[in-house]
Amino acid sequence: MSNAQASAPNSRREQILKEAARLFAERGFHGVGVDEIGAAVGISGPGLYRHFAGKDAMLAELLVGISERLLAGGRMRVAEGGESPEAVLCALIDGHIDFALDDRPLITVHDRELDRLREADRKRVRQLQRQYVELWVEVVRQVHPGPSESQARAAVHAVFGLLNSTPHLGRPGSLPGRTEMAELLHRLALGAFGAVAGESEAGDAVALGVPGA
Repeated sequence: MSNAQASAPNSRREQILKEAARLFAERGFHGVGVDEIGAAVGISGPGLYRHFAGKDAMLAELLVGISERLLAGGRMRVAEGGESPEAVLCALIDGHIDFALDDRPLITVHDRELDRLREADRKRVRQLQRQYVELWVEVVRQVHPGPSESQARAAVHAVFGLLNSTPHLGRPGSLPGRTEMAELLHRLALGAFGAVAGESEAGDAVALGVPGA
């Protein structure tokens, strides 16, 4: 079997998932039929069952899959390291920005449809997400050792909320270009972490009676 033949099923599955995510985001999980997903990728609705057991299976693979991909990408960036913890944090931010800008439908689907997953799949998503958060918390605390662990964790969740707001920022034409938007989001994320560190340092100074604090 040639490489092209071997990769074709995966490419088709990815194409189906991409269109399913777009349609679920636009019209909701129950507002989309199997026939519509099939038409979007040029195959019959029943033909989808050669790749997925049904819409529920597509939804599970979308949401579990993106959680696995984010965690794997985060671990890779931490393992590759950098010149400093600051460089690792910047790499984590850039990786999440790529997701937030390029996979907007998945963010919408996650927000709306997570509760529709089977309990086992939903627990898997939550487990992966917790691991991803803790990966960030460890790096943030290396860069900003002042804030407590709970403050760092709250800051990570807040930054995720900021970065994952991309589906709600308005029509694409009303926003800066992708490069400009990525740079803006990166500055905002760094600023948020810096603000938490600054607030913690100011609080310590007040507790110690430092003049002017």
